Amino acid sequence: MSNEHRPVSAPRVPPRWFVRTVWALHRGLYRVTAGRVGLRRPRGHSWGTLRLTTTGRRTGREHSVIIAYLEDGPNYITLAMNGWADGEPAWWLNLQEHAEATVDVADGSHFVQAHAAQGEERTRLWSLWQEIDAHLDAYAALRSTETAVVVLEPRPEPRRLS
Repeated sequence: MSNEHRPVSAPRVPPRWFVRTVWALHRGLYRVTAGRVGLRRPRGHSWGTLRLTTTGRRTGREHSVIIAYLEDGPNYITLAMNGWADGEPAWWLNLQEHAEATVDVADGSHFVQAHAAQGEERTRLWSLWQEIDAHLDAYAALRSTETAVVVLEPRPEPRRLS
């Protein structure tokens, strides 16, 4: 039987406790190695990992998370997917309140401004992710809301008050 006649099954996603444990271990590895391990640039048909530091929408404190990304020119592109579970990830909720953030990538730290891609920009960037993961649409269908495509654009260093 050819693949085109087989029913498409929903992708398998690990249990939430497993996903959260892996995220915690990844952050721990990054912390223990003082950032020498845990971040990588996208290569070929593979995404990279960056550390995003946002300002908490309720606390005003800094919060960091390691997430997957692709590059689009000078911009970093990520998906607000929450491990493909429903609800928005906290880092995306923080960015919606305070769009300025910092990213640490394999070659250093950068100040960024975040926005959700819309229209043609979203379609084009979603297609970039589809080149990396052919099952992207099936994973996204697990969520009851559309998955935001988040653009992190480099910005100048903020001026310090003296």
